[in-house]
Amino acid sequence: MFKTMLAACLSLGLLLPGAATNAADQAPILIRFAHVVADDTPKGHGALLLKKLVEERLGGRVRVEVHGNSSLYGDAEELAALQRGDVQLLAPSLAKFQQYTPKLQVFDLPFLFDDHEAVARFQQKPTGRDLLMSMHEHNIVGLAYWHNGMKQLSATQPLRLPGDAKGLGFRIQSSRVLEAQFAALQAQSVKLPFGEVAGALKSGKVQGAENPWSNIYSQQLHTVQPYISETNHGVLDYMLVSNARFWYGIPHEIRSELEAIIDEVTLAVNSEAARLNEADRARVAAAGTSRIIALSDAERSAWRNAMQPVWQQYEAEIGPLVMRAAKAANRSL
Repeated sequence: MFKTMLAACLSLGLLLPGAATNAADQAPILIRFAHVVADDTPKGHGALLLKKLVEERLGGRVRVEVHGNSSLYGDAEELAALQRGDVQLLAPSLAKFQQYTPKLQVFDLPFLFDDHEAVARFQQKPTGRDLLMSMHEHNIVGLAYWHNGMKQLSATQPLRLPGDAKGLGFRIQSSRVLEAQFAALQAQSVKLPFGEVAGALKSGKVQGAENPWSNIYSQQLHTVQPYISETNHGVLDYMLVSNARFWYGIPHEIRSELEAIIDEVTLAVNSEAARLNEADRARVAAAGTSRIIALSDAERSAWRNAMQPVWQQYEAEIGPLVMRAAKAANRSL
């Protein structure tokens, strides 16, 4: 009996000093969280809150590094870095995922969602939740949707009707849907990383852009754009994503705790986004450097009618099931 117990203990390393590695002695799991916006934005706040809660609750088991404002990777490089395993968390805008799944292009369609409440309803329904898992074959797993806000159009001249945008150059993210959106207005689109937007507007490389109020204010875009039309024509939200192999390689107990923290942070980010956009709209108005143009119902309908053909252009690619679910989310139940 003794020999049997001794053999069992030796096999487990229980009688050999240093043979068994205590969990407390293991190096913490390192999570590098890279993003391209300022700290004083919903995404920036979310990243810092995630870091804080992980440090408080997971101690030496997990360490989070936050690299904001494109300090580690820019728009064009971050997803490739995630797939390589050079970073472990990103929160790119939903427009960035078109190369991995066409379904997420639903979020780029102009005037598809009546307001941000409709966007949130869609994201919470089964079809919206399924989209988080739509990039698994590319080693990308979606963990949560983080809100930023509805987009406004800024420009060097007043934009009241669709024809006012004709001939202007607008900065866009790398998105075929957004190219089609501005083509429908007979405007030009220029793909630029987010970190270059302010400089491109200041130099005249582009004459306009589309952004939520929090991005406009945090990047001081209102100081180089004399007119901002309150169109609310599209959504700029994010998906918190990880490298799938990395994520599912985390021990189950730790991963469950991380998922609980992410749920808590997501609730905070999404609650704050609406408040911050409202506050930043007020700050832009108070600055007096831009004229905010409030559209009438008739003017907004004209914009919607001009852009709506883009829906038909991409419906087959996105999928009729996703399109139906997105349209249904406009009706509050």
